Amino acid sequence: MSESSSSFPQNLTGRVIAVPESRSLDIFTRLLERRGAEVIQCPLVGIHNTPDVEPVLEWIRDFNNGACDDLILMTGEGLRRLQSIIELHAPELREPFIEQLAKVRKVTRGPKPNRELRKLNLERDINALAPTTDGVIETMAQLDLSGRTVGLQLYGTYTNPPLVTALEGQGAIVKSVAPYVYADDIEEQRVTDLIEKLVAGAVDVIAFTSATQVKRLWSVAKKQDQVAAMEAAFADLTVTAVGPVVRACLIEKGVRVDLMPQDSFFLKPLVNLLGEKLGPEANG
Repeated sequence: MSESSSSFPQNLTGRVIAVPESRSLDIFTRLLERRGAEVIQCPLVGIHNTPDVEPVLEWIRDFNNGACDDLILMTGEGLRRLQSIIELHAPELREPFIEQLAKVRKVTRGPKPNRELRKLNLERDINALAPTTDGVIETMAQLDLSGRTVGLQLYGTYTNPPLVTALEGQGAIVKSVAPYVYADDIEEQRVTDLIEKLVAGAVDVIAFTSATQVKRLWSVAKKQDQVAAMEAAFADLTVTAVGPVVRACLIEKGVRVDLMPQDSFFLKPLVNLLGEKLGPEANG
């Protein structure tokens, strides 16, 4: 049974919160609206299976045939997309893919890839020391990779030269796969509309959950010659980041980050933090 908004503290009533989220947009919106916020949705990033599936299918067939000793999963999205491509284009590969996943040494960058593994009744073997490329590099540096073949699931189309170079420097053969792409040209008008609302002072809070969102917003603002006006508007906003990677991207843009969960970098802790810091008790 679904819970009504009265079950939640109405500590965000009257706040206008911009939510530039993609896959979890509706979940994030519901969490905020249940607490009384008015939410402006702007899906800055769309994610789709790569349109060029043949190299991915070739990688999967090689993987199923035992080509990899290790597999680095950079994102949970990547494992989902590999399975999606299998289901859509070659369902006969699913069972051997899962069997091979169970055999290889699995290294994950953060908790999301492991959550996807658990859906398959599998567990990671090694968790990166930090959920970043540098964290994966530091983790892999502690292993003997000489003569081993490492499968590397990329995020988006970024080929991650620092990680590949580090792995090859340890004597590994790297087999990369890019199962999804960011559709970063979708709904540009909605991004433009959000920028106009920011500049007009019609937004109280903007909540970023990925660095890609930040980059997309600045890219569109640059095309519209609105970067200076938008950056000035950020001085009057409460800017929130779901975690340290997003915060670092905002700081690089010269934006002050007001709020970020300290320990658990997920949507619910971010919503709870917003309620604590922006609710009437905090301002009273």
